[in-house]
This record gives sequence, structure tokens and C-alpha cells, in this order.
Amino acid sequence: MLVHSKAARRAVHIGFFLLFVPVFALPLLVIVAASFATNWSGALPSGATLTHYQDIVRGDSLDALVTSVLTALAASTAALAAGTWAALAAEKLGRRTRRVLDALFLLPVAVPSVVVGLSLLVAFSRPPFLLNGTPQIVITAHTVLVTAFAYQSVTAALARLDPAYEQSAAGLGARPAYVLWRVKLPLLLPSLTAAVGLCFALSMGELSATMMLYPPDWMPLPVQIFAATDRGSLFAGAALAVVLMATTLLVLLTVSRIRTRATYR
Repeated sequence: MLVHSKAARRAVHIGFFLLFVPVFALPLLVIVAASFATNWSGALPSGATLTHYQDIVRGDSLDALVTSVLTALAASTAALAAGTWAALAAEKLGRRTRRVLDALFLLPVAVPSVVVGLSLLVAFSRPPFLLNGTPQIVITAHTVLVTAFAYQSVTAALARLDPAYEQSAAGLGARPAYVLWRVKLPLLLPSLTAAVGLCFALSMGELSATMMLYPPDWMPLPVQIFAATDRGSLFAGAALAVVLMATTLLVLLTVSRIRTRATYR
């Protein structure tokens, strides 16, 4: 730690605690408490119940959760492939061209996501690329929104990568394709897994563009959470939010374990 004084470290820890609890931890704890409540008229919730979670198991919420997971997996995989390919290609470009490419990839996150949803709605409303009313347009929107993060993550990893490995393999007669698959990509594997985890988490929580594009038979869980709270079912919406958070954290923990093993390879 950069702070060497014991008193200063204690002050930093207290400051972090005072900032973390009300800004980050407390809202999540409120959501968890509300998911087990039937009433909240005082300082604490009352009427502890598991009904909201039982309704999730019996209703169509599990289908919405599966839809969210499938959408996030497809979008994060496509984003990782596109972002990695673009980052590898940009490495060989000049500085000005690379800046233009960086700007193009950052554009979808520089504008509101509802604009991205509207642009896709207009772009794919006519043949030959008629995707409106299909799951593919939702996956495409999520891919567009998260590819920038995969691209930036891989670009940063490439900048830190020691070129000596690639040069040594090439000096021993290895072909460029072999160097890429057997040397470069394995060295980038920790960053690739981190990128796919970030893309997955962002896709799981995306709402604005999804609201404009989702068909009735492909409703992700964030849309159902919004619909439940919009009807006034706050406690049921809180239970859905807890399920969404738990699923996302479970996948991120799995990705983290894969990343750890990749780091020690």
C-alpha cells in the first residue's frame, strides 16, 4: 500500500468503509431484504416470506433468466471474437488509423444505449436483413454495446505483452498463424477471460436497448424486473434482482477461476 503511516492507513480504511457501505453495500442489502418481505412501512422490512422466490420457480421467470444467460453468453462470445480480432489488427496499423478504430469501437458506449437500440431497430426493419421481432436483434444490440470493452481490454493486454516471445518463436521458424495460436493467444488468455466476464456482466444488466427490441418470446430478466416494479410489485422485483445478481456473480466466479488457472499456466 502506498500509505506507509499506520494512522494514515487507518484513516484510509475508515474512509473507504464510510464510502463503500452507503454507496455500494447498503443498496444491495436493501434489495436482498426486500426480496424476503411482504411489507416495509418502517425502518426494517416485515412479514418474512419465501413466496417471491417460490413464484420465480413456478412462473416464467426462470425462462427469462435462461434468456438473459443465453443472450449474455452469445453477446460476450461474439464481442470477444470481434474485439480480439480488431485489437490484433489494430496493432499493425499506424497511430492515426488506430485512433480512428478506437473511436469507432467506443462510439456505441459514448451515446445512450437507447440510441443504439433505435439505430438497430431502423437498420434491420427491412429485407434483406430483417431481424426485428427476433432474438438475434437483441443479441446483436448487446454485442454492439459490449464489444468496446473487449476491444479495450485486449488492446491494453497487447500493449503490455513482451514482444520477445513472438520474436523468439518467429526466429525459430514458426509461421505467423502458429505464433498467434500457440504463443500470443495463450499469453493473452487471462485478459481474454477477464474481458468475456466483463462483457457477460454488462449484457446481463442491459435494459434500455433491450426494451426497444425484445420480442415477446425472448424477454430477458431485466425487462421482467422493470415490468414487475412498474406494476408496483417491488418485493417480487427485488427477488428477481437477487436472482439476476446471484447468477451473474456465479458466472463471474467461474470465469475468475478459469482466469486464475490461465495466469499460472
